[in-house]
Amino acid sequence: MSSLNAKIQHVFNEPACEKNQGKDVKARKKGCSKPLTPGAAAGGCAFDGAKIVLQPITDVAHLIHAPLACEGNSWDNRGTASSGPTLWRTSFTTDLTELDVVMGQGERKLFKAIREIKEAYAPPAIFVYSTCVTALIGDDIEAVCKRATEKFGLPVVPINAPGFVGSKNLGNKLAGEALLDHVIGTVEPDDAGPYDINILGEFNLSGEFWLVKPLLDRLGIRVRACIPGDARYLDIASAHRARAAMMVCSTALINLARKMEERWNIPFFEGSFYGITDTSEALRQIAGLLVKKGADPELLERTEALIAEEEAIAWKKLAAYRPRLQGKRVLLNTGGVKSWSLVHALMEIGIEIVGTSVKKSTVEDKERVKQILKDENHMFEQMAPRELYAMLSEHKAAIMLSGGRTQFIALKAKIPWLDINQERQHPYAGYDGMVELVRQIDLAIHNPIWRQVREPAPWDCYPAVKDELPSTKSGTATVHAFKKFAGTTADDFGEC
Repeated sequence: MSSLNAKIQHVFNEPACEKNQGKDVKARKKGCSKPLTPGAAAGGCAFDGAKIVLQPITDVAHLIHAPLACEGNSWDNRGTASSGPTLWRTSFTTDLTELDVVMGQGERKLFKAIREIKEAYAPPAIFVYSTCVTALIGDDIEAVCKRATEKFGLPVVPINAPGFVGSKNLGNKLAGEALLDHVIGTVEPDDAGPYDINILGEFNLSGEFWLVKPLLDRLGIRVRACIPGDARYLDIASAHRARAAMMVCSTALINLARKMEERWNIPFFEGSFYGITDTSEALRQIAGLLVKKGADPELLERTEALIAEEEAIAWKKLAAYRPRLQGKRVLLNTGGVKSWSLVHALMEIGIEIVGTSVKKSTVEDKERVKQILKDENHMFEQMAPRELYAMLSEHKAAIMLSGGRTQFIALKAKIPWLDINQERQHPYAGYDGMVELVRQIDLAIHNPIWRQVREPAPWDCYPAVKDELPSTKSGTATVHAFKKFAGTTADDFGEC
């Protein structure tokens, strides 16, 4: 546990975080930790955060060392997509019982589970996750993993991020540290080239990275490793030979990007594939970094030609939606890279942003929002459900874009809602993804169901029906009265 505490303090002291570096030495040593308030784990614990970052590595067996409830249901629980292996979607757990805990059988059961997975599935690696129960009883998963690696001849990687140590975001970073300590740099590729890049913090939700990868392929740029979306273990193990990197979600893996730059001289930038302008800028920056690292300068010209071609196609498709969405007001209740990239993307087609959540955003994310919106009043750190409902019910927004947790607030306010978090069904990255996002917003806003659900109920509009119903205890006369008015329409009583 002492080594874990040291690792947590090391993660909190993040030089790439401007907010952290703005503190004095004493405050910096305390890190970013603060006492958790009741219910703080509702957004996910450290174990959840580590599993979110690592589970999309598709050919790895993910083994949860815990009682059964800690694993839950892994099948499609994040909406990430794989172009090949499906092993990552299978649940593996040691299923500790009370008897195992009391009798101290945890480590022995873990070793046995590793052997069974190796014999039945022969994966290239096994990731073993520590949890609250196994960390509290003192199971040494690092020792077990080391012994299993020697015994079975395959990498068995300990992920030491039990839920009680902190938030989901801390778990994201601890997962990045595990990759640095045990995976990245362990395999030397025989095909390294000047056009290799890493994409960090991209989860391939709904397969949206597959809308971006063809653009890179056309430029001759190879994605050495996309961490973690649709990744393979050997790709990540050889990721240290990439020439440049793009950071998509710095909130999760900024420590991974910085340390890879320090250890292997892989420069990185933070960008977004949401929106036409941001996608184009990301392609330019990738090409620029590769040229600085030795790629042929003609890559810059080919990149500009590709951007011009793709932008022309995308704007032509979006032209049909602009008159229907011009001036429509949108409320964004998300965080991270979406807090600024989606703002920019939607404003490009004339949509007005009435507010965006920055609860899960970095200092840099918030600065980008300020520059784009030019009004801090449109940023909110956290908005209670009651306040969200009040804003929507007063029709200050035509639609809300958020995750599934707040969808019912919008539905109760009779306002269209669109999922943009991990549960979404449509990919929104790249040029084609932007067109799809706008199409889905248009479909949601102009869905005729909203006009219908906003209409008052007949018993609120037509008092004549209520007044003419005879009073009776038996209810028979009431039934006949309703039958009498069953064929009436709004024209019979006038408008509400």
